Amino acid sequence: MSKPNLPDLPLAPETLMVHGGTLRSQFMETSEALFLTQGYVYNSAEEAEERFKSEAGGFIYSRYANPTLAMFEQRMCLIEGAEAARATASGMAAISGTMLSFLKAGDHVVAGRALFGSCLYVVQDLLPRYGIATTIIDGRDVDAWRKAVRPNTRAFFFETPSNPCLDLVDIRAVSDIAHDAGALVVVDNVFATPCHQSPLKHGADIVAYSTTKHIDGQGRCLGGVVLGSERFIKETFHTYYKHTGIGMSPFNAWVMLKGLETLRLRVEAQASNALKIADALAERKPKGIRRVVYPGRSDHPQADLVSRQMTGGSTLVAFELEGGKAAAFRFLNTLGIIKISNNLGDAKSLITHPATTTHQRLKPEDRAELGIGNGLLRLSVGLENANDLIADLDRALDAAA
Repeated sequence: MSKPNLPDLPLAPETLMVHGGTLRSQFMETSEALFLTQGYVYNSAEEAEERFKSEAGGFIYSRYANPTLAMFEQRMCLIEGAEAARATASGMAAISGTMLSFLKAGDHVVAGRALFGSCLYVVQDLLPRYGIATTIIDGRDVDAWRKAVRPNTRAFFFETPSNPCLDLVDIRAVSDIAHDAGALVVVDNVFATPCHQSPLKHGADIVAYSTTKHIDGQGRCLGGVVLGSERFIKETFHTYYKHTGIGMSPFNAWVMLKGLETLRLRVEAQASNALKIADALAERKPKGIRRVVYPGRSDHPQADLVSRQMTGGSTLVAFELEGGKAAAFRFLNTLGIIKISNNLGDAKSLITHPATTTHQRLKPEDRAELGIGNGLLRLSVGLENANDLIADLDRALDAAA
């Protein structure tokens, strides 16, 4: 297979999202090829031996690596500024695989409390079953990270912005604390996307994505990806990856490659719509809105950190209605264009009620501590006309009130 003849110059992310990592077969296809194969043949027994001993290049088995996955992984590396990557079957496969690949009994993890429900399950319930202690802290408080460190702390884990209230963690400050303690920093960067935040540039060691979200961006396929240093990915994560079967399917990797071609265009358009909607909701507070949270607005509680750490706002808006669950449900059931779904990052605008969906397993007091009230809604803004979306929201606000 041949690589494209790209200029030996620094290329912008938009260009890399289209061309990065492409491999072409002898047929010189325009679109990336989809390699639906389980295994590979060898020209000789000697060649097979060399591949298994890693003495020669080439593929062995698609549970280990596959040409279509390799293109997707390389393209993600170029966009993220990472040395290596592995594509996984889902975002949660990326998160759980990262943790379990290098942690062992007796280790300790510090995690920000504002996490997606499944991520919280991994750090609160799953890891302790294997003798890995965890401490959950307020990720916004830099001193809380420092105070939580123990002699056996091996990992810091957090989302920024967080799900669903869009809180931020200071990646640089927290990474400095972790590295002083000899711990790795794992960042879930889904809400920012690689378009608006680069955790590795701010000191993080490992970045994980649910590519199900913005990278696919059209509600088609599940996927995830883990990015970091060549040493971590190839010497630590890959062994776990190939023996536990958490890899992405070649078809899904091909879909993700197609999604990357338009990622920047979609995210910028969605973020532009999100800001317009956040502004419109903030102006309509007398209609029963208690608060509006959006990282692109100056009234975000961490606006200074947003300006230092992110290059753009989010595609998500969080807002809380007066009237609790009853008002929230009336609101949701009145919407026409915006659809009720717990997914996000889609070309279609999607909305969910976290207290009864993504974060329903939390105790009421834990939800309250995170700011997830019964009136809170998380809106993932799509590519529809912003005025149409605002009109849809207005109709629902009238019904909720």
